[in-house]
Amino acid sequence: MSIVPWTRKPLVGLDFETTGLSVDEDRIVTGSVVRWGGPLLTQVYTWRSDMGGAEISADATAIHKITTEAARAAGRPAAEVVAEIVALLSEFASAGWPIVVMNAPFDLTMLERECARYDVRSLWDATPVVLDPWVMDRHLDRYRKGKRTLVALCHHYGVKLEGGAHNSEVDAKAACGVAWKIGNRYPRIGREDIGELHEMQAQWARGMRQEYLAWQMERLGTCDETPYDWPLIPAPQGAGT
Repeated sequence: MSIVPWTRKPLVGLDFETTGLSVDEDRIVTGSVVRWGGPLLTQVYTWRSDMGGAEISADATAIHKITTEAARAAGRPAAEVVAEIVALLSEFASAGWPIVVMNAPFDLTMLERECARYDVRSLWDATPVVLDPWVMDRHLDRYRKGKRTLVALCHHYGVKLEGGAHNSEVDAKAACGVAWKIGNRYPRIGREDIGELHEMQAQWARGMRQEYLAWQMERLGTCDETPYDWPLIPAPQGAGT
């Protein structure tokens, strides 16, 4: 029996725009889940949260162009938004479709912290499989020079950014496009069982993290001790909701 490659099945893109860059303290502003590729038409689901009363940093607004006032005016209660995102992702994960997230530890950890904050069941109860274009590209073409941002990867793999980056819907679609291109450019990866590929990415990401810490120690005499894992960063010890 031939196995259908994951590149011929639906992918589920996920992306958030947030109040800042701290996965433990910042909040989701907008979120998009995109069912992309395979034999089905693309479907887009987008939410805007009221952030539970939090404020968007000036740096974050400069990137995604959403102000605190605009988010609060248009946003729905954060707890409802988080619960709906998790429910939809869990449904797709149960169907066996991988969740594609660029730089997965940021978005997935942000979502997990929001779940804890609002007492929403964890996405990990559904045992999702994750594809991270950043990790796959960095491992498969590790000596290529240049940036590895989503915009840079889209340019490298020939994926069109519809409307520009730093929009959750656009970025979720683009991440799927890059993952699909990687799977086709590297047939060994495209034919890999997605569960096995998930574990392979975890090993690659941890290895790259260790290399980065060693580089920091050699060049700077110190290294970043922030907790890290892929695809989910462990919660700080003693952290509450």
